[in-house]
Amino acid sequence: MIDHIDHVGIAVVSIDQARGFYEALGLSIHAVEEVTSEGVRVALIQCGKSKIELLEATSEESPIAKFIDRRGPGLHHICLSTDSIDSDSDSLRRSGYELLRPIPTRGAGGCWVQFIHPKIAGGVLVELSQAEEIRVPTGRVIGEIGEA
Repeated sequence: MIDHIDHVGIAVVSIDQARGFYEALGLSIHAVEEVTSEGVRVALIQCGKSKIELLEATSEESPIAKFIDRRGPGLHHICLSTDSIDSDSDSLRRSGYELLRPIPTRGAGGCWVQFIHPKIAGGVLVELSQAEEIRVPTGRVIGEIGEA
């Protein structure tokens, strides 16, 4: 079940350059980590129950580097918190929606993540995220994309 907006991901050229704006608003970065599998540094800014996630590419092959090359810095994705990423992924596939990964993978903070193709959600990349401590991976994929 989707519970709340976990975070909004913003592609930036440099976390160090971008952070000043958020600090001027009274917000602060509470964690920075590198997700090597995605070629990205991630800075998390707590904002109430949700977060702002600043995404800085660490390689030219990173999806964030490619995004910035095509569109420039800015809104990259919206992330929804779920308590059952496998169930939500299976349900979306059964309904014919295209997911970008065969199974959830590890993201920042050790969360399990899955991405939904932007063409499905009005041009917005949507991420589902589940805290690692509440997920028992099934390791299975239900059907193929578009298969009921």
